[in-house]
Amino acid sequence: MTRIALAFVALLLGQGAAGAVSLADPKATATPTEKKPMRELPSPYTPNFGGGALPPASGQPPDTAYGAYQRGQYVTAFREATKRIEANPKDAAAMTLLGELYNQGLGVPQNPVKAADWYKLAAAQNDPAAMSSLGLMALDGRGVPRDPKAGRRWLEQAAALGSPTASYNLGLILIGTGTPADEAEAAKQFRKAADAEVGPAQHDLGVLYLQGRGVPKDPTQAASWFRRAADNGDLAGEVEFAILLFNGTGVPKDEHAAARYFLHAAKRGNAIAQNRIARLYASGRGISKNLVEAAAWNLAAAGQGLSDAWLDQAVTGLSKDEKVRAERLGNERAEAQ
Repeated sequence: MTRIALAFVALLLGQGAAGAVSLADPKATATPTEKKPMRELPSPYTPNFGGGALPPASGQPPDTAYGAYQRGQYVTAFREATKRIEANPKDAAAMTLLGELYNQGLGVPQNPVKAADWYKLAAAQNDPAAMSSLGLMALDGRGVPRDPKAGRRWLEQAAALGSPTASYNLGLILIGTGTPADEAEAAKQFRKAADAEVGPAQHDLGVLYLQGRGVPKDPTQAASWFRRAADNGDLAGEVEFAILLFNGTGVPKDEHAAARYFLHAAKRGNAIAQNRIARLYASGRGISKNLVEAAAWNLAAAGQGLSDAWLDQAVTGLSKDEKVRAERLGNERAEAQ
């Protein structure tokens, strides 16, 4: 699922009165928990996410079941994990792997109830990945009765045992209460996941530093975490870092670098980045002025529901041929999203 980047109203491109360009968009403004469903990224039962099937510890022999899972050989993974449990009824990693396969329907018919049963057996052996999955399932009522309190307890246990995914999702629960104590604890949980290079957690921790929620307000820390999130492929972090770069907030101002980040995120389908790079093409800030590109990216963003009257006006002078080119490019980019 593509995450919409979180933009902030006060982040403006200060260009003077005439022809000023703003990166702020009230329609795109949100906090880490506003307009964003919980447990969006990542979760142990997200398709193609291997967080619940852990690699063998350093120095241990290769795990053939896990290796097959990582290669997409799910029937082999199921067979090898089953063999391991037959040999060792307390093999928590193999139990968790079977839970993953049943939960995602990989190599076996999807069955959340069977998945939960395997996770429970693994959780009884103190497997944090299984506990994390159980917590999410209890919160959602998937495979087990919906029980938010039990879900939170499972996440707390998994986080205490070092599960980055559990820490991230626990942070999302805490930040949603709005109390200062919970916001401070949410920041701690986000940091645990962020230190484990979970991109969404790095982004959300950056937002807290930018807003001064749960941690002292610190734009430099915010920029640092957004940069790490971007390096880990997080779209929201990439766009936020680009905004800070352009404005010189918490990081030396660099319009050219900001444009590169916006363009990269735009090509990955982020509507806000598409809108921002269109504005930069239209104004020639950080990138060579190109009204055809501005119009094309504006069309791509509009295709995702992000319209911009300023840009519509800025590209009205295109010739007929330029409009045709812009429409073709815009449609190609919209279809690729």
